[in-house]
Amino acid sequence: MFKKIISVGFALVLVTAAPSYAAQGIPKRIISLSPSATEDLFAIGAGAQVIAVDDLSNFPTTAPITKLSAFTPNVEAIVAYHPDLVVLNADATKAQDIKSALEKLKIRVFIERAPNTLADAYSEITALGRATGNMSGAQTVISSMKSKISQILSSSKRHKPLNIFHELDSTLYSATSTTFIGHVYADFKLSNIADGAAKADDAGYPQLQSEYIIKTNPAVIFLSDAQDGTSASDVSKRPGWSGISAVKNKHIIPLPQDIPSRWGPRLVDFYQVISTAIGQIG
Repeated sequence: MFKKIISVGFALVLVTAAPSYAAQGIPKRIISLSPSATEDLFAIGAGAQVIAVDDLSNFPTTAPITKLSAFTPNVEAIVAYHPDLVVLNADATKAQDIKSALEKLKIRVFIERAPNTLADAYSEITALGRATGNMSGAQTVISSMKSKISQILSSSKRHKPLNIFHELDSTLYSATSTTFIGHVYADFKLSNIADGAAKADDAGYPQLQSEYIIKTNPAVIFLSDAQDGTSASDVSKRPGWSGISAVKNKHIIPLPQDIPSRWGPRLVDFYQVISTAIGQIG
């Protein structure tokens, strides 16, 4: 199950620990071991302070990507960059041990725990602003996100109930409304078919059965695994799926790479994709 959670960006809960820069000075050599944190750091104006990011931090393209791993951090590899602040995901392998080892070397550590709600995502951006001396930039980013998302939701009001299926991978794992991804769909008042299988996984990422998906007949299918090669054509060829409303009406939506699994400024793009998709359904 850890593999499935990783595929959606460590989507668990948020309790961010933000070290204060007031006593130790504004960090000038930051390492980000989180793709979401990397996006946040550059958005709030801390990009010039970032000296290295993990091997999955592919946005923005100017981020100094390295072979450092977000999932299995290595103390020696991190220390070799001489950082004064390391952003570390709480769900990384032996995260607390890594944190303790770095702090013994007088290196500050920002522990990131993935958000469960949009408000949590804003809290993390605020915490990163505080930890890096970029509070003004953080507040600007949050204000912009709130405004754009509010506008998208306001223009996407629906009166007709609509059920959706968010596909994490071709083995039919999905995300319920209790997850960060699920909360985004819930903001549009959409009915998530994964909620009916919530008891199958306590973390909110149940593996659905093909028969169940056919029976619940989603009107829209969102493919988070499009980046892995799954296409609308592949979905339509699955046994028994030709009768599903989303397949019949060609409402199978490939999601942009990484966006559903990250909780930074590009969340606005995720909201827009959903809005556009449901807007095409009468």
